[in-house]
Amino acid sequence: MKVIISGGGTGGHVFPAIAIADELKKTNPEIEILFVGAKGKIEMEKVPKAGYPIKGLWISGFQRKLTFRNLMFPIKLLHSIWKAFWIVRNFKPDVAVGVGGFASGPTLEMANRLGIPSLLQEQNSYAGITNKLLSKKANTICVAYDKMERYFPGDKLKITGNPVRKDIIKLTVNRDEGIKHFDLDPNKKTIVIVGGSLGARSINQGMRASFELLKSNPEVQVLWQSGKLYIEEYSTCETAKLPNIKISAFIDRMDLAYAMADVVIGRAGASTISELCIVGKATVLVPSPNVAEDHQTKNALALVEKDAAVMVKDDDVKEKMIATALEILNDSAKQQKLEQNILKLAKPKAAQDIAAEVLKLIKNK
Repeated sequence: MKVIISGGGTGGHVFPAIAIADELKKTNPEIEILFVGAKGKIEMEKVPKAGYPIKGLWISGFQRKLTFRNLMFPIKLLHSIWKAFWIVRNFKPDVAVGVGGFASGPTLEMANRLGIPSLLQEQNSYAGITNKLLSKKANTICVAYDKMERYFPGDKLKITGNPVRKDIIKLTVNRDEGIKHFDLDPNKKTIVIVGGSLGARSINQGMRASFELLKSNPEVQVLWQSGKLYIEEYSTCETAKLPNIKISAFIDRMDLAYAMADVVIGRAGASTISELCIVGKATVLVPSPNVAEDHQTKNALALVEKDAAVMVKDDDVKEKMIATALEILNDSAKQQKLEQNILKLAKPKAAQDIAAEVLKLIKNK
């Protein structure tokens, strides 16, 4: 059996794709898997590290303004379609899987034209344009949210959730281990801020603006992931120097961070939300406004509507972000309700369920 998995561009696309591949290999060690990604993107590094071969296409996104990159887009697209045709034809996969991102468009389109069954995985509550275009010919579409028939044919939908890292699914660590690892105070309530490996400027600005609020609440401590782009700028600010604040460029053990967190503050990317659902933490979501179609806001609202998270707009972080987290910490009933409701949305078997759908397509071929 052979499977092509295509897509990427961000960790939110790449890591679920690798999780699907791992599950397929676990189910059938003899299965051959080939990834197709975009040259210069994260998948070209992460996929080989995970032990899988990958081929790169010369493809990038289309900007919403007149730039040199836009002038090159038609050339890149034609080149990628031609290369994708030969990759698919030579590999002869039984199924093609698209996880969204630039490379999945040409690859899945060529697979469809060559009569190969296809499966799409849409991580967000708002469908990406690539997956919307491919959905007409896809056999199965795996999604993480309900009401996705707004974007896709309803008879093709399977609600599977998004695959997440194994250490998060099998959370074997406890609060004490987390507190010890990060050298924090076991007697204080803990807020964990996850801005991503690169960091989130507005979240960092919100922390810097919350100096007085955090100074007047010494019974609360914060593990603050600033991101490597911002660590130099923010590690010297007044807030970072408070005794109840620990700033770090990167959180090396998210399983331990989640285990000790009473409240988590983070962006509303699909992977982050899927992890938070599994660990069942009271959450303040700050959607990034710098993403296509404002899809992070739509992801956050899908949880807010179920009373499973609280949302703070990016423009309001300075006034509301830490204040909202403290409000949750001071209201045990609300904290408990948020934890219970977000946990109901967890899909810990997402990778298994998607792999099963892939194998079903092979069987029915």
